Amino acid sequence: MRIRAVKTIVVGNPWKNWVFVKVETDEGLVGWSEATMGLNTRPVEAALHELAPLYLGADPRQINALWDRLHKGLYLPTHAVALTAMTALEIACWDLLGQALGVPVHQLLGGAVRHRVRAYANGWYQGPRDPAFFAERAQQVVAMGYTALKFDPFGAAYRFLDPEEEKRALALVRAVRQAVGDQVDLIIEGHDRFSLSTAIRLGRALAEFRPLWFETPVMSTDIAATAEVARQIPVPVASGERFTTLREFRDLLATGVIDIIQPETLHVGGFSGMQKIAGLAAAYEAFLAPHNAQSPLTTVINAHLGAALPNVLIQECFDDFLVPWAREVVQGSVTIRDGYLVVPDRPGLGATINEDLAARYPYHERNFLRLFEPGWERRTGQR
Repeated sequence: MRIRAVKTIVVGNPWKNWVFVKVETDEGLVGWSEATMGLNTRPVEAALHELAPLYLGADPRQINALWDRLHKGLYLPTHAVALTAMTALEIACWDLLGQALGVPVHQLLGGAVRHRVRAYANGWYQGPRDPAFFAERAQQVVAMGYTALKFDPFGAAYRFLDPEEEKRALALVRAVRQAVGDQVDLIIEGHDRFSLSTAIRLGRALAEFRPLWFETPVMSTDIAATAEVARQIPVPVASGERFTTLREFRDLLATGVIDIIQPETLHVGGFSGMQKIAGLAAAYEAFLAPHNAQSPLTTVINAHLGAALPNVLIQECFDDFLVPWAREVVQGSVTIRDGYLVVPDRPGLGATINEDLAARYPYHERNFLRLFEPGWERRTGQR
């Protein structure tokens, strides 16, 4: 079997253009993957096509050999665009291998340690920053079966919060906690917003609401600052979604104060990369909560990982709160039952892209999330 062609398909989700990757082979099998990067839609598309001399004619079943060739051919890349392009090819190759052997990807990874993966809901608070709205929506999400939900209550904050905005943010968290009770886990998203001192103050204020974790309270790439926040507040801190290399995860874990890491599967080497990160985390008795603010196809990919990796704690999931047509574009998307992802059992990934329907929703320059502009949480795209 040889790779004959690679095609990119951009789908215009209102707040993030999704990039799907189709790997065609000379034997007729097709592998699918995703290379979504937010503001880097065009660059990652270009990177995938520029890699063609390194992958055309290669055997997609020889995944490690292909990765090594790409890695060396790009002069040992560490930047996210190149690694996301390489990862998209890696994931599609696992899909092809599973189809060729007639088994799901998680079977290739050593088999399932679980057949459902706990999920936390995200993207559910698309509306006004009003406590009553947040409380009502949170109750609706819990009624859907979710036992954990994440949200960013901080509006357009950047580095600092004025007193009124801080009071409003805490009121939103308080309203959600009171609405859902003590049995539901809350995860507070920081989106890399705050200065060190602000993050510490907010982390201490959030303690009364018993969040499962405070996510990326300071710039994620500042490992020293992230660790200092974790030392100074009584709430667990999670981070890692911006990282692309094993070294970064090692340095974060080596601080001794972070035991929940959040690799983004699409940026760290796909299935092979996530296995390496999981092994590294196990050495520190830490857990993975994979980041996923992409399409339902990445949810499928992560469901296979959640099935096979013992130290996956919980999985981020937007699927129930995306545009209604998302599950029609991604055919074979994951079933979500009682707040858990049901692990797919079809060969390969078990999902495909409806190209005819995808063509109805093309790339648009407005399809971006501006996290430091008021109203971003409505996820309607840039106007």
